[in-house]
Amino acid sequence: MSGADAVAGSRLQLTVAGVLFDMDGTLVDSNALVDLIWKEFSDAHGFDGVEVRAFAHGRPSRATVATYLDDEEQIAHWIDHIHHLEATGFDAVKEIPGAKALVHALPRERWAVVTSAIREPAKARIAAVGIDVPDILIGADDVAHGKPDPEGFAAAAAALGLDPAACVVFEDTDAGARAGLAAGCRVVVVGHGSSEVLDALPHVDDLTQVSVTTQPDGRIGLTID
Repeated sequence: MSGADAVAGSRLQLTVAGVLFDMDGTLVDSNALVDLIWKEFSDAHGFDGVEVRAFAHGRPSRATVATYLDDEEQIAHWIDHIHHLEATGFDAVKEIPGAKALVHALPRERWAVVTSAIREPAKARIAAVGIDVPDILIGADDVAHGKPDPEGFAAAAAALGLDPAACVVFEDTDAGARAGLAAGCRVVVVGHGSSEVLDALPHVDDLTQVSVTTQPDGRIGLTID
């Protein structure tokens, strides 16, 4: 916790220059769609669907497919198929409670999304749940190295013109949290994920527990209940 943070009772108060959000599990509840995608993939190859789904959580689809398959033609086929499902399965996604209100309370030039999904389907998925698509969205196709590498969060902070150390990341996965920390950001966990890294960070059940004030100098005050 930095000198700009404070704890009041059970509340955590952060003062930041920018806010970086993961998408799936943080802004958008896409569990049903993700389960469908990895069940279909697992069933087609006789893999343990629970294991595949756990490995895939928070990672780019290409990284998961390439871990389980070694035939380049099959990898390309499944990546194309998964991207198609991601781009069309809007009936299987919904807003994480509080997400729309939170991002719309933030100055547009002070927040961004960093996702392991491909950029254009990610934009469509965000719009489908009623959230305005941010000016800065870093997708899996915008980086050479996906989470847990910090490249995406570092790129988003740079695009906003901000020091990552002045930003807070909202994430739901171990890979994403490690990426945010490695980029130099503070991290708040959304949901009930558990790992050695996640358990050491502040948690919220959903984004209804986060409120925003904008300070005269342009910085953002976040109160986390």
